[in-house]
Amino acid sequence: MSEHTEHHADHQAQSLNHTAFSATVHCLTGCAIGEILGLVLGTAFGWANGTTIAASIALAFFFGYSLTMLPLLRADLSLRQALPLAFASDTLSIATMELLDTLTVLVIPGAMDAGLGDLLFWGSLAGALFIAFWAAFPVNRWLIARGKGHAVMHAYHH
Repeated sequence: MSEHTEHHADHQAQSLNHTAFSATVHCLTGCAIGEILGLVLGTAFGWANGTTIAASIALAFFFGYSLTMLPLLRADLSLRQALPLAFASDTLSIATMELLDTLTVLVIPGAMDAGLGDLLFWGSLAGALFIAFWAAFPVNRWLIARGKGHAVMHAYHH
């Protein structure tokens, strides 16, 4: 392998990692907004754990898709055009994040019963989101390397 070819391959891997990292941060933002909102609502209103988890997951998908659709709608795509693109680019990443995030919070003793003023509530949530991010990163990297996921979105980000 020539030095030029090796440098090019190195640059491509760095670019892929950067794009995957950026896509995962984007996904984490939407998931975190939904997750935090769902857990705060469930805790504040005394919902059962199952209801709180369901609300958190639903809101994570809602906010994840919404953040993806904003640039699409700004690029003058209709809602009918934007929805399938958001679903195609984010579903696997959000699902990965939510699975790991939810399982993490469930396995931390007392996390689901902690109050909003408890360090355990916020610490377990932060830890779960950290773990979820690193679980979703290779998923996004794999999708982008194959021209899927957030790779599809770059044509619309101006």
